[in-house]
Amino acid sequence: MENIFRLDGKTAFVTGAGSGLGRHFALVLAAAGARVAIGGRRLEKLDETAALVNQAGGQVCCVGLDTRSSESIATAFDFAEQTFGPLDILVNNAGVSGYADLLDCDEDNWDAIFDTNTKAVWLAAREFVKRQRAANRMGGSIVNIASILAEGSKHGLGPYMASKSAVEQLTRAMALEWGPLGIRTNAIAPGYFPSEMTEGLFDTPEGQEMQQRIPARRTGQVHEISGPLLLLASNASSYMNGSVVTVDGGHLCRPL
Repeated sequence: MENIFRLDGKTAFVTGAGSGLGRHFALVLAAAGARVAIGGRRLEKLDETAALVNQAGGQVCCVGLDTRSSESIATAFDFAEQTFGPLDILVNNAGVSGYADLLDCDEDNWDAIFDTNTKAVWLAAREFVKRQRAANRMGGSIVNIASILAEGSKHGLGPYMASKSAVEQLTRAMALEWGPLGIRTNAIAPGYFPSEMTEGLFDTPEGQEMQQRIPARRTGQVHEISGPLLLLASNASSYMNGSVVTVDGGHLCRPL
């Protein structure tokens, strides 16, 4: 039981790993023994993440990636497999927010949010499964990053909320279709954690008031999402498929 969360001998790919939770996920997976490939559009940020993984003694490679492009995903996965071997774990972390009221949101903004938050999850997961099936590899774990706003609501975030709700339903559809292949698909729905998306929010009166509505009376700290990630990435969750693990300090439990 002491090694149930270990990932020795596994290869993981993390999208959007240049900063925030994606960077943290890469560090956590590497610390658990996985070889980690990281992808994103900001190469300088990926290099920073890779340096941190290397400093901690982990194995890492980084590759430019546009998650909205199936060709870019295939090229990135090729690079990761040439470097570390077949992929065992995919963390679909890349995402954008984009504040826009539904009435004022234009089609380009809507499409940009859905292409990155929802379509990209499907594209990367589809490529992952195609490779598993082509190589006759039974197994693998996909971890999609959703949000508590898939179930909660906030003014000005309608497109984001809808895109993350779709991620949760996609997770269930993937679990249903790919479970017979031995591939497990689960999701994490984080509450509010420090990140580029939330930078400055918690210092505003609105942010302070929001924290007081959370039963924990604070936002999350990044280490508090490490356990849920390792649970879903490792064999510790061997009978979990289609689950959404909420990590929000009880935010969604607040009284109406």
